[in-house]
Amino acid sequence: MNKIKAILIDDEEKALKGLALKIEKYFEEIEIIELCNDPRKAIDIINNSKPDIIFLDIEMPVLSGFDVLAKINNPNFEIIFVTAYNNYAIEAIKNCAIGYIVKPIDNDELKHAVRNAIKSINKKSALEKNIQLLMNLGDKNLQSSIAVPSQKGLSFIKIEKIIRFEGVEGYTRIYCIDEKPFLSSYSIGKFTKMIQNNFFFLCHKSHFINLNFIKSIFNEGSIEMIDKSTISCARSKRNELIEKMKKL
Repeated sequence: MNKIKAILIDDEEKALKGLALKIEKYFEEIEIIELCNDPRKAIDIINNSKPDIIFLDIEMPVLSGFDVLAKINNPNFEIIFVTAYNNYAIEAIKNCAIGYIVKPIDNDELKHAVRNAIKSINKKSALEKNIQLLMNLGDKNLQSSIAVPSQKGLSFIKIEKIIRFEGVEGYTRIYCIDEKPFLSSYSIGKFTKMIQNNFFFLCHKSHFINLNFIKSIFNEGSIEMIDKSTISCARSKRNELIEKMKKL
């Protein structure tokens, strides 16, 4: 059985070593591959090591644990946040089903958090949870963007620049202003849930469009966008589309 790779990050050396001893004592399946007391160095370590789980202190000098998370190329790992404050951003963490433990660390709380994280590793939902957490924490740049996984990591695409989404055999092609189309492994249904914005409209099962970028609506039911593409509008959606355009 493969070991679960873990990285521990805390600016307090004593706390770091104490947590490591507890993990080694209670969890044989976890292999600690790195201890780091500098959040700036932690970013490169995480990007290069691709851990299964990280234990991340929230309150650190220069960069907080949340700052570290925001700078990771592809945060596709389970996180257990470590904090000395039991009310610091805990609601945002809880809402994303991400684990946390409060200092001084209680053994039972640690065991509970780690067991939940190990179960979640198999569900492969860490990336989505971590992205949602960053958005919940109120980063304005992230809130105005969508995060799309790619082979290189995460691409953050500004919502205001998106012309349309096109469903293609279970994938989605994203068309933006002044950029080449971007292919995502997410289905178009995923994006309709991600973007809760009155300016976007699902005019067809394969087309999710930005109403601000409609150039023309033709009598036969097709739509011309500003990128000169012509897309179909479902007959059942036509009246709703016209009403929405009147309100813009």
